[in-house]
Amino acid sequence: MFHRWAESRWKDAFAEPYVQILFGARQTGKSTLLRHLLPSPSLRLDFSHPGKRSSYLSRPEQLIQICLAMPQTDPPPAIVIDEAQNVPPIFDAVQHLYDQDPHRWRFVLCGSSARKLRVLGTNLLPGRCMVSHLYPLTTAERPCAEAASVTLSPPSPLPWPAPPSRLDPWPAPDLITRLAWGELPGIVNAKESARPDLLRSYTETYLSEELRREALVKEWAAFSRFLQLAASESGQIVNYSKLAAESGISHPTVKSHYELLEDMFIGFRIPAFSRSSRKGVLSTPRFYFFDIGVRHAAAGLAPSADTVLADPGRFLEHWVGVELWKRLQYLRDGQLSYFRTKDGVEIDFVLERHGVYTPIEVKWTENPSSRDARHLVKFLKEHGDKAPHGYIVCRCAYPMQIHPKITALPWFCL
Repeated sequence: MFHRWAESRWKDAFAEPYVQILFGARQTGKSTLLRHLLPSPSLRLDFSHPGKRSSYLSRPEQLIQICLAMPQTDPPPAIVIDEAQNVPPIFDAVQHLYDQDPHRWRFVLCGSSARKLRVLGTNLLPGRCMVSHLYPLTTAERPCAEAASVTLSPPSPLPWPAPPSRLDPWPAPDLITRLAWGELPGIVNAKESARPDLLRSYTETYLSEELRREALVKEWAAFSRFLQLAASESGQIVNYSKLAAESGISHPTVKSHYELLEDMFIGFRIPAFSRSSRKGVLSTPRFYFFDIGVRHAAAGLAPSADTVLADPGRFLEHWVGVELWKRLQYLRDGQLSYFRTKDGVEIDFVLERHGVYTPIEVKWTENPSSRDARHLVKFLKEHGDKAPHGYIVCRCAYPMQIHPKITALPWFCL
């Protein structure tokens, strides 16, 4: 088994006397990691199974009866509930048991959607739980082979801390492979010939199944049009009016559909940078699909090298944005935004950590120049001591100083 960066953190969390709630999109590896960390729980329920789901929807108190019959042991018996969002009343049953004795059982609830829980106002065990997320693979788990050519540690804008434990790394592909098929573990492990079909199935089968099961979308055809348009626009500033007109649905419904994608962990918003004193700074967020391979499939494109090479700069920017976002989510420290003004000054990403702003531009070039840094220079001047350094992430072979305060960084040194 290849290991995940979150593995040691989850293992430590499972030893704490709290309910563990683990969220993440389908195929990010939640169930596999849980089976590795808790190979023999006292009870494992999978509510993706129709029969099991129906049984506990009608009688959620079964969980209480089963748990009370378990002998008290040290360590406590582990109860693992997969796709817990499909049976919202199970959260009340878990709270009832936890409040009786926080140390008698260890509950781990896993889910791939928070929509139904939010809409129904489901009890998410405030004060009793720890919430964690699992994302597609990062460069800490799937390192870049090219990084071995850089013997000195490069000055990354958001360096990974030392992993909680030694990781057995996943296979290291080249850049085009990453941009074509993304970072989902199941896709990474599949034969290259099978990856396009698997990604299409992910969007056609999983999203359809999840949405129909929870009755979250009334007009499936209209949502399908919206999904394809939203995927095509992934990484761009959200234009609600344009998507409403092209998909044939209302402006409020477009906003609701974006919220649905976020609740299912299929995408996330990057807000506009709001700390600028400039006039004419745009404030509408950008929306990103959580994995670029899924993005291609949802947009109706063949996930392939040819697709990437048709617009490589855009897809490299998308990959960098998702990588930075995943790191920030795991580190639980900092914020990612973008900067753009009406007069054309644009910074792809701005990292905000500990009161420091780090602007980042992404370029497909192998030979970055001072021209590529001009917007970064303006940003650094405007924000003074709060923005000490900027970066250009590109395809250069080694880190390069483009300006006294700007470093061009190879993508594999990010």
